[in-house]
Amino acid sequence: MTSGKTAATGHRPNWPRGGGPKARASPRVSVTDGAAGTSGTTASEHTKRFRTEVEAKAWSDTERGRVVINQWVSPDVGADTFRAVAEQWIRTKNHRKPKTLAGYRSILDTLVLPRWGDTPMKGITYPDLSAWIAGLSVNGSQSGTGLSASRIRQTHQLMGAVFKYAVKAGLASKNISAEIDRRHDLPETAEAEQHYLTHAQLLDFAGEAGRFETMTLILGYCGLRFGEAAALRRRDVGDKEITVRNSATYVQGQGIVETGTKTKRTRRVPVPGPVWDRLKAELPGEPDAFVFPSRKGGRLPLGEYRWAFDNALKAVQPRARATRQQEIADGGEATTPDFPTITPKGLRHTCASLAISAGANVKVVQRMLGHATAAITLDLYGHLMSDDLAGVADALDKAMAAAQKTAA
Repeated sequence: MTSGKTAATGHRPNWPRGGGPKARASPRVSVTDGAAGTSGTTASEHTKRFRTEVEAKAWSDTERGRVVINQWVSPDVGADTFRAVAEQWIRTKNHRKPKTLAGYRSILDTLVLPRWGDTPMKGITYPDLSAWIAGLSVNGSQSGTGLSASRIRQTHQLMGAVFKYAVKAGLASKNISAEIDRRHDLPETAEAEQHYLTHAQLLDFAGEAGRFETMTLILGYCGLRFGEAAALRRRDVGDKEITVRNSATYVQGQGIVETGTKTKRTRRVPVPGPVWDRLKAELPGEPDAFVFPSRKGGRLPLGEYRWAFDNALKAVQPRARATRQQEIADGGEATTPDFPTITPKGLRHTCASLAISAGANVKVVQRMLGHATAAITLDLYGHLMSDDLAGVADALDKAMAAAQKTAA
């Protein structure tokens, strides 16, 4: 049995005496804001008038039916502005990482609130919201240019989160944002092409990175995220092993902030022998000292490393092109691979590629890279494992031939 309160608001509709709205030309319903019978509550009454008793009865039957199935919504619901509800919502997210909160704040302040901040929740309609989202790809940015597909999807996701909160809190009757079809109404994000370095390319590249040579080798052979490497302290480095506990990330308005890892889990990563020899020789003495500090001794900002990274790329790419041209001139064919244009994240991809080529299975790669699940690892690098199927077949051929020879 239902209590007669509405699911969305907890309000109880007070029908006129006689069991509900009467089938007359002007039936009237009063809605009590608060639990029925609570001392001091006041009722706000909403009048609905009709031209005929038939229309009035149809309306009263529909409204009474909604009460029975707990779907009746007070006309007062949704009067709060989107800004007021969004501020309530974001206060419930203080447990999130500073960078995540800063991202929410940026989307709200630069995109959502300028358009919807002063609009009541019930005043946001599907046609208006759909048209606005479609326009973001044309002139959604503050400079008047279009937003990227990923930014548009983030904006839609945030509005959906605010509406979801509003419905649960009784501040909106429905989640209008959920009516936007993510598959058909939002732009598709282009899948970023992944580039991988060979062993020779990685060693050559690291050699051009100056004082960041060892760090570059750690990124390429151990698979750490840049923020994880920047947060490493002497106490995190054991014998041929790194314990990844934290990550350092730049947050707008706060500077570099140190938090837990992306998955909030600590992991241990082995360091290959030649890389360990370099790392061991450069380790600081103090347990709390950064392994890869900035020039000033503090946390290393991405920009400082990126300067050395980009300069290394400028050095190795022309050299690789010249080598290929010489090979073509000498023998008609280039055997040296192109040197791809990569970002620091490309070193993490390189680590996965080299590990898989060395025979590591998906669970090993997952633990090394710190992915939450093996499914994430497969989604990112499953195609590399497919490339190794031919190698598996060759190994099986040799094993079978050896077994047949033994049996004979």
